[in-house]
Amino acid sequence: MLNEIFDKCEAKMKSSIEHMQRDFKTLRTGKVTTSVLDNVKIDYYGTLTSLDQVGSIIVADATTVVVNPWEKNLLPDIESAISKANVGATPNNDGEQIKLFFPAMTVDQRKESVKQMKVMGENAKVSVRNDRKNSNDQIKKLEKDKEVTADESKSAQDNIQKITDKYSAMIETILKDKEVEILKV
Repeated sequence: MLNEIFDKCEAKMKSSIEHMQRDFKTLRTGKVTTSVLDNVKIDYYGTLTSLDQVGSIIVADATTVVVNPWEKNLLPDIESAISKANVGATPNNDGEQIKLFFPAMTVDQRKESVKQMKVMGENAKVSVRNDRKNSNDQIKKLEKDKEVTADESKSAQDNIQKITDKYSAMIETILKDKEVEILKV
């Protein structure tokens, strides 16, 4: 019974970290990623379709993304969709592919990204603390219902705190690494 609570708590905390890392993909770092085009959709034979379904998207270097459509007649539509999406770069159509040249990030932009990252990290920490509270409440309910002894309850709550400390430390480490990545020129 207590092991179920521990496992569930740990799974939820792990999920909080995964959610934070998914959120990080929306941040702009020193190098550009293909995820900047994730929300760009084009009209492909009457259906709104994401770019990665109609061509290949690759990162050529730290500031350049190349979109190579499988059907060349889609180039104007892709160019238009990228322009409308306002991804931070103007599409350059050379008749074969579309290149996006992103300007290098300024120091202020990097600092702003770090601020956003810290907010995401704080949200993950709050989520972890809420998971701890929920698990401790479940343990206290078991104690109240006389399903576990007071000593078992105290031991279980200590175990939940150890799990919480482990995931809080993981979040801190991830945040430090991400901050270094963002501020690196």
